[in-house]
Amino acid sequence: MADEAGSDLEQHMVVSPEEWLAARKALLVKEKEFTRLRDDLSRQRRELPWVRVEQPYIFDTPRGKQTLADLFERRSQLVVYHFMFSPESEEGCKHCSFWADSFNPNVVHLNHRDVSFVAVSRAPLARIEPFKKRMGWSFTWVSSGEGGFNYDYHVSFTPEQITAGRVFYNYETTNMSMADREGISVFYKDESGAVFHTYSCYARGIDMMNTAYQFLDLVPKGRDEQRLKASQAWVRYHDKYED
Repeated sequence: MADEAGSDLEQHMVVSPEEWLAARKALLVKEKEFTRLRDDLSRQRRELPWVRVEQPYIFDTPRGKQTLADLFERRSQLVVYHFMFSPESEEGCKHCSFWADSFNPNVVHLNHRDVSFVAVSRAPLARIEPFKKRMGWSFTWVSSGEGGFNYDYHVSFTPEQITAGRVFYNYETTNMSMADREGISVFYKDESGAVFHTYSCYARGIDMMNTAYQFLDLVPKGRDEQRLKASQAWVRYHDKYED
């Protein structure tokens, strides 16, 4: 893969500084338009109607049993990362781990903008905690256990749903071979304590929350995944890369 990509780069156009500046300024026009479109999309996202969460949902946490409302702590907004880690697994998903490597440095900043952050998995705390320690993460990570949270927010699926090929994921009914998938859900809690679901995204919808990918999108080779059998076949746990 590296040799083929390197060969492509060797044929890349090389121009004078003046020509480069002209090309860069032309691209800047498109980048600014994209930024404006993204800002407008973010506004429309915030304007989506909400759904009141009627279920209390109970989670196993390092602090004991807590409800969804408890996970907000003292804040009015909550971001949940749906981390793929089934009760049968010994480790969390390595692709979710790729995303999770971006979480720790951002939590303190989110907290100071009235946002709490938590990862949720079906795996028990007895498996989550050792894996979290191994990976060096400090963000809050709780277990939904056998409760309905993961199923209600369409990131976990029953064996019957998988067999029937009638899994609802990323806002469409599709076939699915996995019992868990990735996603992000957002909630708001008002002054009375009522909780509302405001947004969820899945699959490529969580793309921009991966800091490494944002940097890779800037470099000449980009993500360099087009020749792989699966786009993230190169990804390892950060303590499992060979060099």
